[in-house]
Amino acid sequence: MNTLSHPALGPASLFGHAALTPSAYALPQPTTAQRALARAWLALGLAALAGSGLYSVLLVLARTPGLNQWFPVADFFRVALVVHVDLSVLVWFAAMAGMLWSLNGTERALGWSWAALGLCGSGTALMAAGAFIRPGEAIMANYIPVLHGPLFLAGLAIFGLGLGVQVLRSLLAAPRLGGVIDGERALRFGLTASVICVAVALLAFAWSLWDVPTQLDLRTYYEILFWGGGHALQFAWTLLMLVVWLWLAQACGGRLFLSPRIALLLLMLALVSVFVTPYAYVAHSAISVENRQLHTWAMRVGGGLAIFPIALAVVLALAPLRRLRDEQKPLWGALVTSMLLFACGGVIGMLISGSNVKIPAHYHGCIVGVTLALMGIVYHLLPTLGYGRPRGRMARWQPWVYGLGQLMHITGLVWSGGYGVQRKVAGSEQVLRSAGEVAGMGLMGLGGLLAVVGGLLFVIVVLRAMRAGAREVAA
Repeated sequence: MNTLSHPALGPASLFGHAALTPSAYALPQPTTAQRALARAWLALGLAALAGSGLYSVLLVLARTPGLNQWFPVADFFRVALVVHVDLSVLVWFAAMAGMLWSLNGTERALGWSWAALGLCGSGTALMAAGAFIRPGEAIMANYIPVLHGPLFLAGLAIFGLGLGVQVLRSLLAAPRLGGVIDGERALRFGLTASVICVAVALLAFAWSLWDVPTQLDLRTYYEILFWGGGHALQFAWTLLMLVVWLWLAQACGGRLFLSPRIALLLLMLALVSVFVTPYAYVAHSAISVENRQLHTWAMRVGGGLAIFPIALAVVLALAPLRRLRDEQKPLWGALVTSMLLFACGGVIGMLISGSNVKIPAHYHGCIVGVTLALMGIVYHLLPTLGYGRPRGRMARWQPWVYGLGQLMHITGLVWSGGYGVQRKVAGSEQVLRSAGEVAGMGLMGLGGLLAVVGGLLFVIVVLRAMRAGAREVAA
């Protein structure tokens, strides 16, 4: 079968188990229609990353004395931070999900996906513009921070509608999983499971919108509004990451001896926990403490059960590798740094006590783990989508630059959190009293700057590969 991944390399006795046959975790080549749709979703994801990089520069300028007077609102730092986070997490993850779902599904209701892409793109543009046109108050709510202004909220609603259309289309076009369970079917199940998680998240957002009283103050309102659905989205992004880990390990030449049946069961286990979300809304009001605790419990207990076995299988597959082809090195770097950052985020989560900057350190590690995995699969899929391969030193070093920057960022946050530095504050509000607190936040800032450079390098590498592919086609 012609697949999106390279076949496993090396003799079967690599682990000393010649009788074992590794499974091919890969998808078949897409059709022309699937490829065109996946390319379009990739373009939206790249635009979101580039936009988030631009807003990260504006974040720096907004805190620079003298220059900050040129911005349209007094507290532009928080305004820019909201848009930066939504572009680099919500839009980027949703666009990459759209790309992978396009490759996974059949061609049924293909026009729906193009309509969904148009809605998501329009919503993204409105959210980005909302920072400059009547932005309103910046609300740093968990999972989806918002600007309480008409343009941004309209953009967010349109984006959500587009994502809903894409979810419905992906469920209608989901491939059948009958027959022999192999690596391909395990990956397809994981991708379909991520669609179900996003569907649950959207239902949770709708339920909260109907149930949460609008009389609450804005911070409390948006925090409750996005709490349940935000947790469900994390299950979706984690499932995408696990699928990509298996896919990239195969593409790097690793020999995965994880049974596809076991892999499918593990991915199913990661899916089951998301159904605590609708139960929480049926059993308790959205504003109740019990509702909030159920979502937290589901994340802590069920969210990580599938991660360790799959991570262990990937580590054992990568450990024997000694030499990589040039095109495999960016994939290997993205995979290794993804697993490292995600593991750091998980460990930090166990160290949290109180409300301080250890909390953003935890979720930054986990979110960056997902981001690096998605960067790796983009590198791998570029030739499949009709583009050139990522080449050169920039492609090899980009995952390490981005990963190191983010590691420095979360290390600085953990360091500062040990001194009790509070989250969701900036500038003089942080009240940094000691040299240790200043040093920790300084390390955080330096790492953040390096991570921004790494993110922009990714966009440059992909654009170069796209242009190289275009030249090859023209020739």
